Amino acid sequence: MKVFLLLLIAAYTCLSAGGCTESIAGSEVELTNNNSTAKPQIEVVLEKLKKQTTELKSYSSQIQYKFSQPLLESETLRKGVLYYQRSNGKSLLRINFQTLKQDDEEEHKYIEQYIFDGVWLTHIDYQIEEVKRYQKAEPNKPVDAFELVGENFPIIGFGNVEDLEKEFEIELVGQQGGEAEDFIQLHLKVKTDSIYKDDYNSIDFRIDKKLYLPVKIVAFTTEEDIYEINLLDVKVNKHIDQKVFAIKIPEDFGLEVNPLKQRN
Repeated sequence: MKVFLLLLIAAYTCLSAGGCTESIAGSEVELTNNNSTAKPQIEVVLEKLKKQTTELKSYSSQIQYKFSQPLLESETLRKGVLYYQRSNGKSLLRINFQTLKQDDEEEHKYIEQYIFDGVWLTHIDYQIEEVKRYQKAEPNKPVDAFELVGENFPIIGFGNVEDLEKEFEIELVGQQGGEAEDFIQLHLKVKTDSIYKDDYNSIDFRIDKKLYLPVKIVAFTTEEDIYEINLLDVKVNKHIDQKVFAIKIPEDFGLEVNPLKQRN
């Protein structure tokens, strides 16, 4: 389940010959199909995305995580909840998967939990009764939990926005019908020298215009697999009980601890 977290970015666009306008962050930006205007539009979108994520103190949503292998005609769908909280320079993120649906089988109970605290990733698998902990940073140098989760899930936009232009060629995607009123969409093509070039070909993002945060991420891998994440019923900067992030390991579960590898 190797994926890196991508978080959304956005772009307003029109397919009409004359283009259209949309108010972004208090200023009007003309959106056309002319490539010469694409970069300024994208910069405005990224700036507003950065502002929203910088001010993010807490976040929760329903999450639907689908993994498709077209060549094998296989598909799995996990559903659960996601929680994120940031304060005093520290962050916590938890994903609780609750159900699983495999291909045409019936959806059934499937408990799997991922907890990120900026230093440790804890994975609790109730099916095989096993817990694995991986140290990802020094205790005095924690990283943002959204950046840490990117090694396991394709969730973008909540992390370092500046890296997006460095690693991807970003293109505004045109939308038609009612969807154009509610969402902004970007297409990210992995650059030839990107750190992600061995894992992904491209990523599509859909961002909610009201929240200006991601609601859908679709990542296309170099092996022709597809990871799709949908974030539903989003709540931003609402109180989250600290108990949500507590790690409870059943006594009879196996435990594997992997400390941070020391660099020479």
